[in-house]
Amino acid sequence: MARPGFPSWLMVALLVLATVLAYEPVWHAGFIWDDDQYVTNNPLLTAPDGLRRIWFSMDSPSQYFPLTYTAFRIQHALWGLTPAGYHWVNILLHAVNALLVWRLLQRLGVPGAWLAAAIFALHPVQVESVAWVTELKSVISLFFILLALLAWVEFIEGQSKTPWRWYLLVLTCHALALAAKTTACTLPAALLLILWLKHKPINRLHLTQIVPFLVMGIGMGLLTMWWERYHQGTQGKLFALGLPERILVASHAPWFYLGKLIWPVNLMFSYPRWNINPADPLAYGWLAAGAGLGAVIWFIRRIVGRGLEVAVLFYVLTLSPVLGFIMLYTFRYTFVADHYQYVACIGPLALAAAGISRAFEVWRKAKPLLKPLFCGALVLTLGVLTWRQCRMYADAETLWRTTIDRNPSSWMAHNNLGNVLFQKKRLEEAIAQFKKAIEIKSDDPEPYNNLGHALLHKEQMDEAIAFLQKALAIMPDCAEAHDNLGAVFLKKGQVDEAMMEFQKALAIQHDNVEAHNNLGTALVQKGHVDEAIVQFQRVLAIQPDHADARYNLGNAFVRKGNVDEAIIQFQEVLAIQPDYVEACNNLGTALVQKGRVDEAIVQFQRAMAIQPENVEAHYNLGNALFRKGRVDEAMIQYQRALTIQPDYVAARNNLGTALFERGRVEEAIIQFQKALAVQPSLVAAQGGLANIAWVLATSPDPSVRNGTKAVELALQTDRLSGGTNPVMAATLAAAYAEAGRFPEAITTIQRAMQLANGQNNAALVAALQAQLKLYQAGSPFHQTGTSN
Repeated sequence: MARPGFPSWLMVALLVLATVLAYEPVWHAGFIWDDDQYVTNNPLLTAPDGLRRIWFSMDSPSQYFPLTYTAFRIQHALWGLTPAGYHWVNILLHAVNALLVWRLLQRLGVPGAWLAAAIFALHPVQVESVAWVTELKSVISLFFILLALLAWVEFIEGQSKTPWRWYLLVLTCHALALAAKTTACTLPAALLLILWLKHKPINRLHLTQIVPFLVMGIGMGLLTMWWERYHQGTQGKLFALGLPERILVASHAPWFYLGKLIWPVNLMFSYPRWNINPADPLAYGWLAAGAGLGAVIWFIRRIVGRGLEVAVLFYVLTLSPVLGFIMLYTFRYTFVADHYQYVACIGPLALAAAGISRAFEVWRKAKPLLKPLFCGALVLTLGVLTWRQCRMYADAETLWRTTIDRNPSSWMAHNNLGNVLFQKKRLEEAIAQFKKAIEIKSDDPEPYNNLGHALLHKEQMDEAIAFLQKALAIMPDCAEAHDNLGAVFLKKGQVDEAMMEFQKALAIQHDNVEAHNNLGTALVQKGHVDEAIVQFQRVLAIQPDHADARYNLGNAFVRKGNVDEAIIQFQEVLAIQPDYVEACNNLGTALVQKGRVDEAIVQFQRAMAIQPENVEAHYNLGNALFRKGRVDEAMIQYQRALTIQPDYVAARNNLGTALFERGRVEEAIIQFQKALAVQPSLVAAQGGLANIAWVLATSPDPSVRNGTKAVELALQTDRLSGGTNPVMAATLAAAYAEAGRFPEAITTIQRAMQLANGQNNAALVAALQAQLKLYQAGSPFHQTGTSN
């Protein structure tokens, strides 16, 4: 049987439905900002040992939130990287939290409990906590905080025959809340406030019962402070605030949050960062106002009861970890954020709902519809504001553009919009945003680093180096800037300098996958393939689905001659990223090496389907078709490659070979000569022309032979080879003989014999001696079956 006072299912359904509908724009929203660290690029969600590392290592990309990362890992297994699933979990958990707020306030005897829960569920300041996937940590932490508080009420009421089970449940829920987000460390204060509100004695017994919670909270708080300082890097001049400044920030923040609760307009993802000046007497106005409010509450406490004090204390104490006494990484951007008050706002909202309920009691009999109409209008208004606020979370670009519209001075928004545009390959727009961020905030390394990275992709190397060095001048231990600077040096061919920068990045951040991958690439260029393989494998140990590292590993195996292992790696790349066109090409090339030409053709065709203008795919497909004897089809692919890239000498040479194969000698000559005009040292094209010259000079078919043309081509190839190739010299000798120029033929073949002797090529020397006798006898050399 349901307990008396338990909310009706109709009101439950109404509250949940209203919440879900208010967050309708979020149903199909995308990932934003650090969702990549938490979800989309988090190797802990996919690594075989990821669960162990989540709980028992320092590999977490942000703070130590093991329960949150575990929840993300479960979600990743359920719906991969489809953002809708993550958003629905946040929305539904938020609705459940509203129901728990309702139940808790009922158990505490707070008037207007359902109204308070509805305002909590639909207030637009909550949008940031619900629409931002990363903020699952806040939503899930509050879920366990509320369960802990409900269990605590059951425990202190003493109506259960086994009260210690409730106590153990409180402990368990507190531990889980801390594992989701450390700000749950303020729970002991809430436990004491409930004791006081319920008029329970705060004696030695109750204090002893609260000690374990205090120890857990302090322990996790200290761990988080250490983590923020030494793992997240919240130290140095970017985070330097003295005690007076921290007090001023902490005294201002509660009033700021209260203002947004009372009048939720112009809400934004990143608020302007306050300028704190302890020397300005007006800066202490918020502190004075806080002290004044405290004095007023003290004097009227006997009149209004304990509810007011409890609500205010809960609000301030729950906010305390994020007020500014402890430096947070986000303080480099702003001192306040809507999601910081996700838990704390329950106090003021409950107080407001109770005040509204009591105020309308005066007109309950005379005007019974006044209260429901007012409350309905209030809830509907909040729901509409929430729906409107949700729209800015549609995707990352919308979020940052909206933030800039509302806070043009947000360098962080300009910087992050630049990152979004960079990912969309809109480089000029991205560079403009990074420069705007630097204009606003010239002493932060992040926009300098990002601008340098963008300029690298624009191949403006010297400018890129200048901005990256500026980033390192501001923050010498910026691993990402060292990595990007190394990438610039690598692009410039300064491999040793590049390796030094990658190693510096790894000394600062040992699990920086990009630095490991780039160092491997540099090692390959230095010829240290085994060491490079180690670097690529380290990347994959951290992030198994790193497509670039796996692709590079495949290439390294090719260089080692381990083609079978290379094929496996390229196949893995395509399983991770099916449109990785370079992997298609290289997989096809590796398959050709293994004689699996039909499979290779499929891969080259796949590459062309992904990127029709990919010149390598056309060239490689042409080679594979030629190898299969499909010469006419091969020529089509070579011609397409040359349409895309007219100076592609390998394709032009192979087209010449295919034309020669089809007997189209004049066209073949044209292709070989065009190739040599671009690259005179191309041995393959030299050989192609020499082959034609040899056929023109020695063919058994008199209608094919053309001594004059043979001499012309053979002279060209002999000259291009520097006169040091015995085969080229022998071809020229045969051409001279066919043209009737026997003295020149004799002199040239004697030179060919000397070159062959110098190479210890006895077989070639013997063949040339036979040809020399013919030329001395005044007879040209023709292939077997010829008639002079």
